[in-house]
Amino acid sequence: MTRDCPAHERSAPRDSVREFSDTLLAVAGAAIDHGLATDGPPAVDAADYAEPLRAPRATFVTLHGHAGLRGCIGTVDPARPLVEDVAANAYAAAFRDPRFPPLVSHERLELQLSIEILTPFEQLAFASEADLLSRIVPGRDGLLVEAGPYRATFLPVVWDTIPEPAEFWAQLKRKAGIPADMPSTVLEVHRYRTETLT
Repeated sequence: MTRDCPAHERSAPRDSVREFSDTLLAVAGAAIDHGLATDGPPAVDAADYAEPLRAPRATFVTLHGHAGLRGCIGTVDPARPLVEDVAANAYAAAFRDPRFPPLVSHERLELQLSIEILTPFEQLAFASEADLLSRIVPGRDGLLVEAGPYRATFLPVVWDTIPEPAEFWAQLKRKAGIPADMPSTVLEVHRYRTETLT
């Protein structure tokens, strides 16, 4: 599932791929350059890369220009190899984020990009909303909430603007479109962390 939202790292997860930071950032940049040159996404073959980059992972790619955020697209489902997900999301962030017009060549030199890599999800079991809030670690945990057709995520960087757990949770449910009268205990909630490469 593709999302348009930023993420942020608080500490390196156990399954860190930081040693491949330069490779992944180069792949992301090349995907954007390919889009500018051809108006299409690149073809990336995970078999050409190291084994850790071939493992299925979910990622977000965030772009900033001189005026601030310029695009951000990501996935929450680890459905394709890490290196392929990075390339696809970099292209989509530059050219398919519905909040912005497609990137144009003169913006490329000032463009800064970061890659957020999600850790595997951990499902949270909770008996009440208060119990759920007690299990969340502000500043570290990203959350995914879903129930039937309702689904949304907040990545850890959102804590920078919504530092209170109760408000973080309330706004996440609002983002998902969850009806106000739906009991929290019928919702499925997962948490995860992110690692940012810049």
